[in-house]
Amino acid sequence: MVQPLVRLEDGTVRQVGPLTGTYVWTIPGRANRPISHAAASSHPLVGDDADRLCSFCPKRYLETTPEKSRLIGTGLDARIERGRLPARLQQGVAAARRFANLFEIVSTRSWRLNHGFRPSPAVLSWAEDYLADPLGIDHITAILGFRHRMGGPPAPARDDRAALIAATVDLLAGSHDVIVPRRHVVDGAATSDQLAASGTMTPAEHADVLSYTVDTLADIFRAQPAAAYVAVFQNWLPPAGASLEHLHKQLVAIDSYGPQVRHEAALLSGDPQLYQHAVLDLAVKEHLVVAANDHAIALAGVGHRYPSLEVYSTSLHQLPWEQSVAERASMADLLHALHAATGPAVPTNEEWHYRPPGLDRPMPWRIVLKWRISVPAGFEGGTKIYVNTIDPWTLRDRMLAALHTLRRDRLIAPLRIGDEVLASEVRLPRLS
Repeated sequence: MVQPLVRLEDGTVRQVGPLTGTYVWTIPGRANRPISHAAASSHPLVGDDADRLCSFCPKRYLETTPEKSRLIGTGLDARIERGRLPARLQQGVAAARRFANLFEIVSTRSWRLNHGFRPSPAVLSWAEDYLADPLGIDHITAILGFRHRMGGPPAPARDDRAALIAATVDLLAGSHDVIVPRRHVVDGAATSDQLAASGTMTPAEHADVLSYTVDTLADIFRAQPAAAYVAVFQNWLPPAGASLEHLHKQLVAIDSYGPQVRHEAALLSGDPQLYQHAVLDLAVKEHLVVAANDHAIALAGVGHRYPSLEVYSTSLHQLPWEQSVAERASMADLLHALHAATGPAVPTNEEWHYRPPGLDRPMPWRIVLKWRISVPAGFEGGTKIYVNTIDPWTLRDRMLAALHTLRRDRLIAPLRIGDEVLASEVRLPRLS
């Protein structure tokens, strides 16, 4: 049997991902390389520049596709408002917004042709209302014209009412959405490179955005009956795949589980307590537990291509939208603390994993935070052995030091760090 985590005599660390089988090596002396990414450019901010830096910013709402919903307020005052029409888009500033990705991975046309998808009457009515306003027509024709210039399909003519309504319906009924928090840069920023990241939010703001994302996830499943899974992820900074330096999450419905879910389902057939035995027990044995709170556990991951932190929900509810407010908040708070400890200058991917609603397997909700600080090259491509510059123990030590400082300064929600977490607490419920 291959050991998942071994340190050789020369200091090389060899890992095998317990859920993926990925082979990873960490070579001594490579962990101290810089991991921060400098902003592409920087310039002074004057006036309301901070709200106009990109098409996701508050003063440029009409440069995105029609708004499906917005989050208003924070904490107990937070609420979701759905389907604003164009004349009201600039009334107030949203804490976060949801809208369709203009360049979908799986388009509404694909769902229609391959699965017979038909949008709801409410979406058809919404499209009619949107185009009843000349501002709405201006908005839709501008968006579709831009997509065409970027290589997308031809945009309908402004006076072709039927084609314009059909195109608007496709935007509103799509299953690839973007969630965008308010800030491009931190409040009071003097220059454009003072970017607002997940870790620069307050814990309450981060919890609101995570809960809003969960609401969107459930809504996509309701609206798209042929969706087998909805991928949820966040690319932060260009090295991690972000096209804009404005924080955002994406949700993409797909018509299959994908190979990773299928692989984990097969492993679960042999061990229903796979995640406890292969992941959490290993974290306890190797002292890789980073932090915990009432309903979640964070650890340094083993066998990832990049330095990775994993957050596991300890709720009995495997579907994120079925969890209680407190359980979701625990996931959000622990994830926020890891983002804050990572820092806004490190490119990251945030990946959500959960049991698909149609799959009868015990899969807890977990979120993986990956530091995209290296580029796989010829060695990795030829051998399928990946060189990860930071081993799990070093990653744990970095995080513990940062988390202690953040907790002392009260910049993160309450949590237990490192050895404060008892081995008996690092347990998942027996899911069924």
